[in-house]
Amino acid sequence: MTQYELKVATRANHSAVLPVVLIATSINEARPTPVISISYEDTALLQDGDKAVVQLINGTNNVFGTINVIQSLTEHFPFLTGKDAKAENEWISQLDSLTTFDFKALDPVLQRIDTHLLLRSFIVGYSLSTPDIALWGALRGNRVAVAALKKGTLVNITRWFRFLEELCPWTSVALESLNAAAKEKKTAKSKEGASYDIALKNTENGVVTRFPPEPSGYLHIGHAKAALLNDYFAHEKYNGTLLLRFDDTNPSNEKEEFQDAIVEDLALMGIKPNKMTYTSDYFDELYNYCLKIIKQGDAYADDTDKETMAAQRFDGLPSARRDLSVEESLSRLEEMKNGTPEGVRWCIRAKISFDCPNKAMRDPVIYRCNPAPHHRTGTKWKIYPTYDFACPIVDSMEGVTHALRTIEYRDRNPQYQWMLDTMKLRTVQVWDFARMNFIRTLLSKRKLTKLVEAGVVWGWDDPRFPTIRGIRRRGMTIPALREFILKQGPSKNIVNFDWALIWATNKKYIDPIAGRHTAISNKNVVKTTVTGSPAPYSEEKPKHAKNAAVGMKKVVFGPSIVLEQEDVKLFKQDEEITLMNWGNAFVRKITTDTATGIITDLELELHLAGDVKKTEKKVTWLATEQDVVPVELVDFDYLLNKDAMAEDDKLEDCLNSQTEFRDAGVADCNVADLKVNDIIQFDRKGYYRVDRAYSPGSPAVFFNIPSGKTK
Repeated sequence: MTQYELKVATRANHSAVLPVVLIATSINEARPTPVISISYEDTALLQDGDKAVVQLINGTNNVFGTINVIQSLTEHFPFLTGKDAKAENEWISQLDSLTTFDFKALDPVLQRIDTHLLLRSFIVGYSLSTPDIALWGALRGNRVAVAALKKGTLVNITRWFRFLEELCPWTSVALESLNAAAKEKKTAKSKEGASYDIALKNTENGVVTRFPPEPSGYLHIGHAKAALLNDYFAHEKYNGTLLLRFDDTNPSNEKEEFQDAIVEDLALMGIKPNKMTYTSDYFDELYNYCLKIIKQGDAYADDTDKETMAAQRFDGLPSARRDLSVEESLSRLEEMKNGTPEGVRWCIRAKISFDCPNKAMRDPVIYRCNPAPHHRTGTKWKIYPTYDFACPIVDSMEGVTHALRTIEYRDRNPQYQWMLDTMKLRTVQVWDFARMNFIRTLLSKRKLTKLVEAGVVWGWDDPRFPTIRGIRRRGMTIPALREFILKQGPSKNIVNFDWALIWATNKKYIDPIAGRHTAISNKNVVKTTVTGSPAPYSEEKPKHAKNAAVGMKKVVFGPSIVLEQEDVKLFKQDEEITLMNWGNAFVRKITTDTATGIITDLELELHLAGDVKKTEKKVTWLATEQDVVPVELVDFDYLLNKDAMAEDDKLEDCLNSQTEFRDAGVADCNVADLKVNDIIQFDRKGYYRVDRAYSPGSPAVFFNIPSGKTK
């Protein structure tokens, strides 16, 4: 008879829930009849209790959270436990470190496990136990970890991983049940949110999508949508192939630094392309296609200057070179190929139409001369294809079946098809989706580069930038980013999003795991004496009132504390106020500097019997009888002073004069232990990410994470 019920969040990170599903399945497999019923919830976080991704119900008792549920199951079913319970618990406590999609954070964990398994068949002891099942599930549920194992460099983990798969055949059944439930719930949910039924053709013959960034800058949130949608259709909806192809056809703007950063950022988002290629891999073939299109009479050489050409294309006028002979055009192409002074003046244009209503069809440039060295091919080539020429050809050559791209390319779709038809190449289905725009945000790579080079921002990872690195440095989590983007889906509707929406999604992920701390601003800080307080003492308190897994912190109490000026100036004589996480106190004496109006000293009388629900003012405080940590709290404003720039706006006129705000203060002694990238909440101040950890003589620096509330 079933005694336990396990609820699993289907839209949670599978590396967090699969370990529990596997352990519950192993228990059922060991019994004549199942003792644990497994149900799946259509939510990213269960809304009960600790907002955990799994919930175990045993009668009236509820247990929440991956690690807590596993520990509870091992207590009730001890056959899963070996002889060294302490070592097993230590490994189980590390499960959270395997749920990240950040490869930089995941790699050292994998290396440590690989080293541990050098001379071992099991994680602990000489037989299968809970850590083996749990860690196997965490790895199998993490796509980034699976991709790392496929590389074959983690020899010991790979051996152990395959051994467990053979030893426990029910793992595949448990995994299939979780995937099936997630798919079912996702399909039902799509009726409420984004629809992914966009009638892609010929999917029964296989799906190959591609993400073709130019390595001329860092990925921003607009690129993230394109990458995630192509990944979704290739790997989740159709079980196909995703290509990452660098459009490296402009050596003047491209760097290997940008290329490497793009690969890393995609990995951070959990996107693992099946294959990585470069347009430069096909320079020989593209050059031959250029020869072919000229010889067919469908392209010509042109030396019209840039400004005149733009004007003629706008007015629908033909170039004076439009009827240049094939021989003359080929001769000019040879000059371009050699990078001669004469060749630099020329380009090759497709001969489509000079007066088509669709201006993209007005004889676009398909090849140009550029003697600058290429970061991959060096000085071999002096001519390079344009994106409009290379993209459809390489798409067709690489077997791309569906080109999913932002709607700004819509006018160029007929041009894309013309290239394929003219070259007699296999066709590719194109689907346009709306670009994801945000208010008061630049997504133009050219303008972002200008701000970096001008020193307006610190770099491409500036927390005011819409780059993946920038918003992550501000405190955006990858799961929240993925959820928000995938909820928008492949819709063609153009929307200017408010940043509050995506930060509200992020809050759902950070609130349950952000430890609570206290910080007091140094600005006119008020020294306070608390009468009725015993000698200084400390207590261990939970960092998070609803999630014990976050850990404990030291809270110091004593007769000498500090409060913020902004709070104290609202106090009234003999008023009862609440010192948060301590108790009530009466305001007995307020000392004010008559010249400035600033309150310099305060005396409170502790009244722990008071009712905290009846006080109007509840304030944060810090006892001075502890090693308070100097901190710097940094907040940011938008770079732009208007929601959207018009075409005739100058960038300099649209920039906010001040976008960075710093406040020096002190925080509780526990803050000294925080590491870079830790996310916490300072009571009454908000959520923060550690950008620089504390070290003696150097304050800890925290970046404010927006909570989604509009100011």
